[in-house]
Amino acid sequence: MVHLFRTSLGVMALAAAGFGLGDLGLGEGAQAASGPFLSHQALYDLSLVKSRSNSVNSARGRILYNFTGSSCEGYTSEFRQVSELDSGEGKVTLSDLRSNSWEDAAGKSYRFKIETRMNEADAGRVDGSAERDGDHINVKLKLPSPKSFTLDGKIVFPTEQIQRIIAAAKDGKSLLELSVYDGSDDGQKVYNTLTVIGQPIAADRATSSDPSTSDEHMKSLKRWPVTVSYFDRDAQQKEGEQTPVYAMAFELYENGVSRQLVLDYNDFVISGAMGKFDVKDSKPCN
Repeated sequence: MVHLFRTSLGVMALAAAGFGLGDLGLGEGAQAASGPFLSHQALYDLSLVKSRSNSVNSARGRILYNFTGSSCEGYTSEFRQVSELDSGEGKVTLSDLRSNSWEDAAGKSYRFKIETRMNEADAGRVDGSAERDGDHINVKLKLPSPKSFTLDGKIVFPTEQIQRIIAAAKDGKSLLELSVYDGSDDGQKVYNTLTVIGQPIAADRATSSDPSTSDEHMKSLKRWPVTVSYFDRDAQQKEGEQTPVYAMAFELYENGVSRQLVLDYNDFVISGAMGKFDVKDSKPCN
């Protein structure tokens, strides 16, 4: 899972700061994450871990994630999360989130289409693009309504976010702060993120198994336990609010694949166990 999905995508982000790779340029961040991302498809089965406020009695669902591309043609992410939450007394909420995005390998261009649907309500749609231009980013939205605006150029897009995390992990860093834009919500949301990176897990270390750990492409790869907390940047700037909107924990391989997902939405926590993993062919760069 190279693109961090989130249920705010309506879900899997402060400018790059003193921790981690805040002083690296965009190209350097990509180079520091040396090695290509793996084109793959992963299926995760969702289940309820705990409900802190007893607001959710049970939860189930699936995430299907496709990631393809290369450093010469850019990276395409296709994501779908279907979740069913039972809050008791016959109250069941069915959500369906779909996202399709493309990101230039240098982090200069980003295109996205996002659709969210709750129960039988009409789907909410976001369609837009973002282009990096010097010290700012130009965003153009088609949906939910035509709009153009600029963002701080230090903000990163989702694939570069993962590049920076992997680069920080390889450099022995334990903390990384980034502001991330991915078209979430109405296409105008920027998240401040704090990433905590644990000690590397050796490829031969005994662990619970899933389709990724048994795959020939993955057996020799290092991975790190990672937790990414997402904060509403507007709320932080106005109120100094430090409570994350949600957090994600997972084991991140050096080729961008993720396993053992834990999605924390404050009131409740959901786990995502990898049920299927397939490596896809990718075209090498000329």
